Parts: sequence; C-alpha cells; structure tokens
Amino acid sequence: MTEIDLAAIDAERTRIRDTYLQPDGRRPASSARGLHHFAVVARDVEETVRFYQEILEFPLTEIFENRDYKGSNHFFFDIGNGNLLAFFDFPGLDVGPYAEVLGGLHHIAISVEPATWERLKGRLTDAGVEYLEESGTSIYFRDPNGARLELICDPLGEMYGSSVL
Repeated sequence: MTEIDLAAIDAERTRIRDTYLQPDGRRPASSARGLHHFAVVARDVEETVRFYQEILEFPLTEIFENRDYKGSNHFFFDIGNGNLLAFFDFPGLDVGPYAEVLGGLHHIAISVEPATWERLKGRLTDAGVEYLEESGTSIYFRDPNGARLELICDPLGEMYGSSVL
C-alpha cells in the first residue's frame, strides 16, 4: 500500500477550490433542470419494487419494456422534488452480483425530512435491513440488489450543517 501524503492532498484540494469554486453570488446558474433519473441494475423486479415502495415509501411511477434489451423492464420510483430512481433488469443475462468498485458508483444519497428519516429507519429495522448510522443525519444500507444507499435528513443543498449549494 502506498503512503498517502495528506499535506499534498490538502494543498491540491485548496488549489482546486481556489481555481474553480466561485462564491454563491458569482456562481453561474446550472444548465441542468435537475436529475431526470438515476439508473441501477435490478436482479429481481418484484423484490426491488417491494423494497423501494413498501419499505422506503418511494412510489413506483411507471414500468415498461427497456428499449435497449427486449424482455427487460425499465421502472421508476418517485424520490421527490421531480426526481426519479430507475432500474433495469436483464432477464437471461448473468449480470452477477452488484460490485462496488473504485471508480464506480459509491452510493446514492436521498434527502428526506427528519421525521421521515426516523420512520424509515424504523422500517429498515423492522424489515431486518442492516444499516450504519452516521452523524445522526445519515443512514447507509444496501438495497436488495446490493447498491449502497444513504438516507440523509439534512436539507437539500446542505451536508452536515454546511451549505454545498
């Protein structure tokens, strides 16, 4: 394992912040309207629907055939604020288990109100889903497909008391 030079990492972070981060009043508006959907692979459609709709309370909004693979489903869940979490399944293909790899997806963070966070934490417990609670505002866990999720009760645009937007 290589030794990490923390001073160099901090200096590089400072250089990037100083070069590219503009203060809120000078920052241009984004060209994006928002997150349309984030797509993840599902190993079992019904298991995934039950988890997201019944445990996490994210309503299923649509399911139709995936245009890229005949017989595959493309299905969507409402995660609030006009945003969707989508899934594909690939029947007949052995996509293997979910693998979290360096350079790949780490986790999906979804903001919920504090009271909802407490309720969903209880629902995860009742369903036997293991989770890790961090800083009193985040819960990390895996969905039935193995993807790591975070429920965070900080407001959108904030993280652990700091503004990120």
